[in-house]
Amino acid sequence: KLIADVGLVGLPNAGKSTFLAATSNARPKIADYPFTTLHPNLGVVGVDDTELVIADIPGLIAGAHEGRGLGDRFLGHVERCAVLLHLVDGTSEDVVDDYRTIIGELEAYGGRLAEKPRVTALNKVDALTPEQVDERRAALEDASGGPVMEMSGVARTGLVEVLRRLRAHVDRGRAEARADREEPQAWRP
Repeated sequence: KLIADVGLVGLPNAGKSTFLAATSNARPKIADYPFTTLHPNLGVVGVDDTELVIADIPGLIAGAHEGRGLGDRFLGHVERCAVLLHLVDGTSEDVVDDYRTIIGELEAYGGRLAEKPRVTALNKVDALTPEQVDERRAALEDASGGPVMEMSGVARTGLVEVLRRLRAHVDRGRAEARADREEPQAWRP
């Protein structure tokens, strides 16, 4: 299992590898067909004088937890991450269904993966009209019950804001881990 601060999750072609390439020195294979990513990729990202390690895994599809596609082989790589970045392809026909597919797979995988802190981002907003962006973001916010960020890996818009949100989660996780290590342990006979 890889050790990374951030794990990228999403359907195939949601823009995970493009995000990693746009924000780090990693050079994952990027193409316009499903399952371009066949192996996990790691990238080191700098934001506000802090470095984060991001893991890009192959896209998940419905039934991944049962072995469909490639994702189930790699979900374990993001189990140790402090936060997940859930990318949703804004050009999809049904962004809410895409969102729910990934959440369902995280829940079905088991463990605490579905409970991890998660940042949800509507990707590929450069290919949408402002009205479409507003409509799809609002639909995702209703489905997720939380804020949804807007970004484009290709146009490199919204990336710094997403990285700062991820960094806040990672910093919180590091502080909690440090506090756990420093807390005096009760003596046990």
